[in-house]
Amino acid sequence: MRIVVSEFISLDGVVQAPGGPEEDTDGGFAHGGWSHPYFDPEVLGPAFTEGMERAEALLYGRRTYLTMAGAWPERAGDPFADRLNSLKKYVVTDTLDDSELTWNNTERIPGSEAVARIRELRERKGGELAMMGSPTLVRTLISEGLVDELQLIVMPVLLGGGKSIFPEDGAKRPFELVSTVTGKTGVQLCVYRPATEG
Repeated sequence: MRIVVSEFISLDGVVQAPGGPEEDTDGGFAHGGWSHPYFDPEVLGPAFTEGMERAEALLYGRRTYLTMAGAWPERAGDPFADRLNSLKKYVVTDTLDDSELTWNNTERIPGSEAVARIRELRERKGGELAMMGSPTLVRTLISEGLVDELQLIVMPVLLGGGKSIFPEDGAKRPFELVSTVTGKTGVQLCVYRPATEG
């Protein structure tokens, strides 16, 4: 399966708490819900729908999983929600036990086994293993060369600091821009794939 990461991201590379004010206030982050003014349903709606159609499974870190599991099961009846709820879900966590994984069709991956288990999932034939949020896990997978596609939903705003998906290890990792679409709000959906130099 191809690992495809979709992230709402600011111009200065922040991915923290795009959904709501109290979603993630770590580090004193005070801009929760910052993506809403720039969301363009004409551009992003079809992109998300197509992404869910290609997804064979979903992969989350603990915090993003808990946020999603707390929101989407109650939205049953909407085609996007029904697809999201029915897909196989993997959550990387050392703190949740199986009894806390109440969202339909969820399997826990212990943190110590995460890279090896995700590498195995990536080697399986099939569609896409879709990721949203989960910046710590995404950063690890980028470091390990396990991300096949980055779908960056770039919002025209600077947030001045917050969580990032990008490793800070000094390594150079070239990507190629595959496509870009601009919405009426100034949002850009940019799709990148790893590239080889030269």
